[in-house]
Amino acid sequence: MKEKFVVTPWEVKGNIDYDKLIKEFGIQPVGDLPSIFNTNLLFRRKKIFAQRDFSRILDAIKQKKPFVMMTGLMPTGKFHIGHAILAQQFVFYQNLGAKLYIAVADIEAYHAREQSLEESREKAIDQYITNYIALGLKPKNCEIYFQSQRSKDGKKSNAYYRLQNLLARHATYNEFRAVYGEITPGKMLSGLLQASDMLHPQLQEFEGPVPVVVPVGVDQDPHIRLARDLASRIKTPKFIQISSTYHFFVPGLNGGKMSSSDPTSFIALTDDEKTVAKKVMKYAFSGGQPTIEEHRKKGGNPDIDVSYQWLTFFEEDDNKLKRIYEDYKSGKLLTGELKQILIEKLTKFLKDHQQKREKAKDQIDKFLFK
Repeated sequence: MKEKFVVTPWEVKGNIDYDKLIKEFGIQPVGDLPSIFNTNLLFRRKKIFAQRDFSRILDAIKQKKPFVMMTGLMPTGKFHIGHAILAQQFVFYQNLGAKLYIAVADIEAYHAREQSLEESREKAIDQYITNYIALGLKPKNCEIYFQSQRSKDGKKSNAYYRLQNLLARHATYNEFRAVYGEITPGKMLSGLLQASDMLHPQLQEFEGPVPVVVPVGVDQDPHIRLARDLASRIKTPKFIQISSTYHFFVPGLNGGKMSSSDPTSFIALTDDEKTVAKKVMKYAFSGGQPTIEEHRKKGGNPDIDVSYQWLTFFEEDDNKLKRIYEDYKSGKLLTGELKQILIEKLTKFLKDHQQKREKAKDQIDKFLFK
């Protein structure tokens, strides 16, 4: 019997059956992609496993036509390894020629988390935007904005908030209750604003009618479906239906979902070397055997070992990763040795990243309030 799993925008637990989610959510496997996508680890290793209408984006890339990548961030908690995986997609799309729109969901945080706009702004800049820049985000063709303050340009701001109100006519209470469960006026407003986030890049005040891709974890698909439903109903303005891609979750250190509210589940991008080593050695769920002797004889299970799973997101060398897999499965590589490989990989990555973070702090103004 498979353990019952739950995947919603607010809760992810259990052993997730991604094949079942593909069927339930009506999404499609990614399929074959142009060779340029093999340069990105997430696509090459099939970490991005499903899509909706992604062919529109592939056509735009092939024909060198404009397209937009849109995403959002919830400015709560620390920026961790899981967030960095999504940020790598930003940089990849930007390098392919996409215009980037990144929404700071401070209005949603105000309603859903009761967090002040001031606190959201501080966390967004220190924990998220600074790390995005350090990970390679460039100011050209990139707009990072707050839901509470879309733009210094009055025409742009008016168009963004006007769209939220126009979409309200095409939404129903039952739809919001299905997506958000216990519904309040604040949550409904946040949901409409989130749909406006995804659709507004196509307004004439912004890019006009262009394909838009929204990369998300599969738990966020209800938001995508709601925005697509609203887009299909509204007649003016007219929208190209948004595209979306879905990536596997990076497992938490302890084997569950990585969560900003559980420090034993993640490595923050500001953690020092000692903290990284301590967390991995103490909390990383092992696929090894109870004793060294048994492990040498039976081998470990890299498919459930979190240290190995993290390496599939961070070790670029496919041949090296394959050797680690085979050595661990055969028992040649012990659990402690596998953890040490991950510690060294993360330490090197974070040392370089934290130096870039310091330089990134001077560039923040280039990205905001355009």
